[in-house]
Amino acid sequence: MWRGLYTAATGMITESCRTDVIANNLANANTTSYKRDDAVSSEFEPMLMHRIDDLSVKQRDVTTFKGFSLNNGAPVIGELGLGSSVDEIVTDHSQGAFQTTGNTFDLAISGEGYFLVDTPQGQRYTRDGNFYRSANGRLVNVNGYNVLDDRGRPIDIPAETADVVIGVTGNISADRVPVARIGLFQFEGGDAAMVKQGSNLYRAPEGARRMNANGEIQQGILERSNTNVVSEMVNLIANYRAYEANSKAVVTQDTMLDKSVNEVGRGV
Repeated sequence: MWRGLYTAATGMITESCRTDVIANNLANANTTSYKRDDAVSSEFEPMLMHRIDDLSVKQRDVTTFKGFSLNNGAPVIGELGLGSSVDEIVTDHSQGAFQTTGNTFDLAISGEGYFLVDTPQGQRYTRDGNFYRSANGRLVNVNGYNVLDDRGRPIDIPAETADVVIGVTGNISADRVPVARIGLFQFEGGDAAMVKQGSNLYRAPEGARRMNANGEIQQGILERSNTNVVSEMVNLIANYRAYEANSKAVVTQDTMLDKSVNEVGRGV
């Protein structure tokens, strides 16, 4: 019975973690270019169960019933699960829907690639192209971090520029004068190699080789979150039911322990 308590408890912990992941997806349903997460669970190594009585005695009548014989081995009952745990949190990097804004410095990436920004923790990567021109003329993101060009340098937009055009390859021209080229990068291993850091930023794995991405930049457009609110709500309901089933199993096991200690034990 103790084993049953622990098994059900691990299920509750797993579903609680999954609830946190789903809640975070729902909270970021309107976050530009947010990529939803999935909690992947795994089962602990199951235990192969035998009949204890047959381990110390020879075959009994039941083991030779109608010619059935176990050759003096213990009858196998089957496998007993020992619970589950969250193995990893996996990010779904599928493309989000595009939303037209018409803003000059709103950029979306069609296909693979990440923008490069300079943060206090070093260079980081993002698909959030909600950029704007700061007071000093620098191209920055919503957190005020400099957006970098293909050589890792800040991008300056000339003052009093009337027409800024950003091409699909990232080339920026101000009043038809070339200014810079926005950096668009990817790494060996693809999106799966990128590690979420928070604030819509990613960092690259240590030692990974950076290369130019083959995605296209769309001006005046933002990539929306790839979170499907309806699907996440369905997952949340299913998750709640699984959590509830495990909690009822804990209560049942506790009741059985109470009876075995306070009633069966007293009768002996």
